This record gives sequence, structure tokens and C-alpha cells, in this order.
Amino acid sequence: MGVALITPMQADGSIDFDALERLLEYQIENGTDYLVSLGTTGETATLSDPERYKVLNFTLKVCKDRLPVVAGYGGNDTAHVLRAMKEFPPNAFDAILSVCPYYNKPNQEGIYQHYAAISKASPVPLILYNVPGRTGANISSKTTLRLAHNFDNIIGIKEASGNMEQCMEILANRPHDFSVVSGDDILTFPLMSLGFDGVISVVGNAYPKIFSEMISDCLEGKWNRAREGHFRLLKMNQLIFKDGNPGGIKAVLKLMGITGDSLRLPLANINHDLFSEINTEVRHLQKLELIEQEIKATTPSN
Repeated sequence: MGVALITPMQADGSIDFDALERLLEYQIENGTDYLVSLGTTGETATLSDPERYKVLNFTLKVCKDRLPVVAGYGGNDTAHVLRAMKEFPPNAFDAILSVCPYYNKPNQEGIYQHYAAISKASPVPLILYNVPGRTGANISSKTTLRLAHNFDNIIGIKEASGNMEQCMEILANRPHDFSVVSGDDILTFPLMSLGFDGVISVVGNAYPKIFSEMISDCLEGKWNRAREGHFRLLKMNQLIFKDGNPGGIKAVLKLMGITGDSLRLPLANINHDLFSEINTEVRHLQKLELIEQEIKATTPSN
């Protein structure tokens, strides 16, 4: 399981590096397989290039090779993406994640050529990121497969289209070493039953242990136990996206005492009623964890 990290902010809008360090240590200690810095959840669109480089550099420094790190290098201007890769080379990262160009709505040939240019410039493996609900453009299964077969360093896709037919088409025709991971937490369990390889998660910011165990159970074919993990976080997954991402997950992290919940405009904090609902669910999950700990403590070991 990968986690799409938030970027903690101070109340004045500056980056809270102390909170980011707490979040990174929390991930390292609780079963996350790899980190994804500066994806959509990281509010990357509101960060300047120098701020992005500081966040990436800080993340590498804190992790110190304890977890693989994937860096977000994407945008709707191909030349700008290539320039960023020159200004802050991604050599130290395990891979880069690059979102489909947004707003200008390129056709499929434009999407293909965009990724072809990034692939040729990248010194590390490249993961495609398809999230048409945000970008306004879908990477078709045909384009994904064309890229997967034509470029050895394009190693996978984060698929968040919600289009099950498209997902199955990719799974059925992908190269054997091409990874397909979910970009939608709530659909991860059913997608893994089709053959997805994992997830890059939002809810994993707050609940890495529960979600990573669910992913491991899926990969090991322990479907009944995986189903329990899926339903355990179902309500939280519904709540955190109800009034915008990352506002929801930042509220959870604030309630857990890991980071604050400040955002940069045009994003605003979630509404009061939803915050109360999330608070109730955070407490519910905490109680479940305490009950499980008590059961383990009183159960004789074999």
C-alpha cells in the first residue's frame, strides 16, 4: 500500500514541516509500504516550485531510505514538467507519479505524447495517474496499454476512473510486469478481487495499519478477513471525501493529534456538521482498537 501524503499547513498557509515529520514517522511505524509525495492530496496545485522541491527534499531526508518514496511530477504543461525534472532531478526517488494533464482536455494522442516525453526524460520509473473526475480528461485503456507496451520505464498506473470495464480491459491486456493500483480507497477491495496490485491511498494517512493489512490479506487470498478491513473503514472513507479532499482527511489527522487541518485557498475546511460526524467515527475506530488490544492481552498465546 502506498499513501498519498497530505502537505500539512500552518494557519498562515505556510508549510508545517514539523507536522510533516510526525506524519512521515507515523507512516513508517504503521505498515505503509511506500510514500507518495505531492500528489493531488498534497495540494500540489497550490505550491510553488521551490516549495515543492523543499517538501520532496524534506521527505527524503526524514525517510532516510526507510521507505521507498514516489514523487509527484505532473501538470498540464509538458514543457513545465520537463523543466521541473531538470531543476530538481528525481534521481533519488524510487519512481515518479504523473497526473494526466488537466483543464486543457487533451485528446488521446496528446496524452500519449505528453507521457512519452516524460518517460524519455525520466531517470526513474514512471507511474501514470488517471483521475478524470479531477482532470476532466480520461486516459483510455487503449492509451494506457499503448504506453505500457511501448515504454519499459512506464511501470504502472494509479487508476481512479471508477470505470470497471476500463479497469478490466487494462488488467486483461497489460504487460506481465505492469502494475495497476487503485486511486479510489472505497473501490480498492472490489478492484483487488479483479486483480489490482494495491492502492495509493488517502485514508492511509490516518489508518495505514488497517488499510495495509487489508491490502496484504487481498494479495494473500484471505478475502473474508480483507472484507472485514474494507467494511471497517467504509464509513470513514465515505466521510472524508464528502466535502472535498484533503479537507476530510486533514480533519481526521487533526482529531488524532498528528497534524493540523489548515488548507490553502481555494480549498476551505470542511463544514461543522461533517467535522462532528468524522469526530464520532474517529472515536468509534479508537474504541474498536482498544477492545482488540484488550482481547489480545487476555488471550493466551499458543
